[in-house]
Amino acid sequence: MLEKINAWIDDTNRKNYDHRRACTEFAQAFAGFYSPEFLASAYFVVTDDIPRPDFPELRQMGFGSFIDMPVNGTTYKDTYYIRSSAVSELRVHFHELAHVVQWRELGALNFIQRYMKEILTCGYANAPLEIMAYDLDKRYGAKVDAFDIPEYVIRNL
Repeated sequence: MLEKINAWIDDTNRKNYDHRRACTEFAQAFAGFYSPEFLASAYFVVTDDIPRPDFPELRQMGFGSFIDMPVNGTTYKDTYYIRSSAVSELRVHFHELAHVVQWRELGALNFIQRYMKEILTCGYANAPLEIMAYDLDKRYGAKVDAFDIPEYVIRNL
């Protein structure tokens, strides 16, 4: 199943390659949190239809409510997909960029496996990878002093 999801992700990112935008446009807003180099290597796609791997096997495993859950964004490797209604919300971008770091540090198959396990055992709201991203976007929203998010994520995975 991991390989099937990974292939679906690669195909989804490939199909949306021409629509993605570099996160460098957030360089000023995220200064001190994400380096310009990191932002230049992360991308987002604005869409009204957040792509999800909707395989019957995933539903059989218990992921149906997760697949159907409305979200403003989701991250696949170096690219995240964000609803057009949320594109001006910096905290959503900040949150999804934390997931980009998690994907990079864990690697695709390890990220997918860990994320799936956390969703099944803890639920979305209590999944440690989500808790980390939500905590970071809340800190950003509270206007804390800037700190290196990739370094923080790597230390706390």
